[in-house]
Amino acid sequence: MSTATSRSVAGREPAVVPLWIGGQRVEPCTERSSEVTNPATGAVIRRVPLCGSVDVDRAVAAAGAAFPAWRNTPPLRRARILTRFRELMEAHRDELARLITEEHGKTLADAAGSVQRGLEVIEFASGAPHLLKGEHAQDVGRGVDCHSLLQPLGVCVGITPFNFPAMVPLWMFPVAIACGNTFVLKPSEKVPSASLRMAELFKEAGLPDGVFNVIHGDKEAVDGLLAHPDVRAVSFVGSTPVARYVYETAARHGKRVQALGGAKNHAVVLPDADLDFAADALVGAAYGSAGERCMAISAVVAVGDAGDALVERIAERARSLKVGPGTEPGVEMGPLVSRAHRDRVKRYVDQGEAEGAKLVVDGRNLRVPGHENGFFLGPTLFDHVTPAMSIYKDEIFGPVLVVVRARSFDEAVELVNRNPYGNGTAIFTRSGAAARRFQSEIEVGMVGINVPIPVPMAFFSFGGWKQSLFGDLHVHGMEGVYFYTRTKVVTTRWSESDLPGKNLSMPTLG
Repeated sequence: MSTATSRSVAGREPAVVPLWIGGQRVEPCTERSSEVTNPATGAVIRRVPLCGSVDVDRAVAAAGAAFPAWRNTPPLRRARILTRFRELMEAHRDELARLITEEHGKTLADAAGSVQRGLEVIEFASGAPHLLKGEHAQDVGRGVDCHSLLQPLGVCVGITPFNFPAMVPLWMFPVAIACGNTFVLKPSEKVPSASLRMAELFKEAGLPDGVFNVIHGDKEAVDGLLAHPDVRAVSFVGSTPVARYVYETAARHGKRVQALGGAKNHAVVLPDADLDFAADALVGAAYGSAGERCMAISAVVAVGDAGDALVERIAERARSLKVGPGTEPGVEMGPLVSRAHRDRVKRYVDQGEAEGAKLVVDGRNLRVPGHENGFFLGPTLFDHVTPAMSIYKDEIFGPVLVVVRARSFDEAVELVNRNPYGNGTAIFTRSGAAARRFQSEIEVGMVGINVPIPVPMAFFSFGGWKQSLFGDLHVHGMEGVYFYTRTKVVTTRWSESDLPGKNLSMPTLG
């Protein structure tokens, strides 16, 4: 066991989070572990095992053993289990939100909202009998029919980040399992408990043992999953450098991969926009969940004379935000996930100031009475930022919003398109013509028009462009179904007359 670096709860030795393999809680085979902290207090509340190859093999073996029977389970029966799972998740939504807030730090309302967005994916996946229908064409030739099948891959893997302990896993495993696959989830070691609880609820819903498994760990576990010969597909969400590594490593081992990377999401504000509405929307998009969202707005492009008035409005709202423990009523923004991450974000603020950006709101000196050991950082706002500055170029993943000035619509679009990330973007305007041009010309995967966080519903696919995605298919929606299935085309002839004779030419059925 590694040495504790933070105080534990009431001096007690924190419990070790178990694995979920073969439909039950199991103890890990590793002695390596890491701390799980409450970001609002700094206290160590649990320890999470850092699994190695033995535990990876156990989980994949359980999933592999369960696959034949689950593959042969009719989609309608799979859908019934998913429907019961969704009902149990709804009944336990507040419990899950408390687990998320305890380990991540976001407010209870924010945590509950993220669970709800995950439930919508389960609802989508419950339509498996319809989603898995192939195509059929009669008489493609004389007496010849053709149809297609969507068939499951086998054992699939999900590797998920700390910022959405329930929602991001739910983007993956309900769709994979609805398609007839089995699944091994490796959640972030910072927030392990929600995944374990979801596994228990899925079993209660009637899911057969081994269809869904949860292991914990760091790079050793990830590498074991990426290279495992019995894993067929890997889904990942995280930073761009790790997404690239996951994609290249898994693809080299012959696996299907979707790896969603980082973001630097821009919001363009035109002079004709409702600036009060835009400021309210941008404050929520930038500082909600302490900026720890892959869809957070972290850069505002103020066009023309919108800049000064917009910055003034954002600053006023940012200074009034109530920051504190996510469990307290009225709190709008909680702490960052860890001390190391909080300190990293602080260094970016230091660097932005040193590079010459105008620091309008400084969150570095925030103190939350009674929670001095928590990982808090207040809302921070920079103005007159240039594309050469580190606070513009890098994904900070914290409550830091930067404002860049642009002279025209065209300059704003060029700025966004030049950025190496392409996850999400937004425009604020009253002009339908400008909005139409923006949605057409912008090189970003998800676009909001007067919507600051354009996260699509579960029946549309989620994912970005450029360095925000490695792979061909996004998560959930029909692209998720296609990712977790293989297409097989069957050509059939049953005619007993007019059978063709020997012919070595390319067959033409017409």
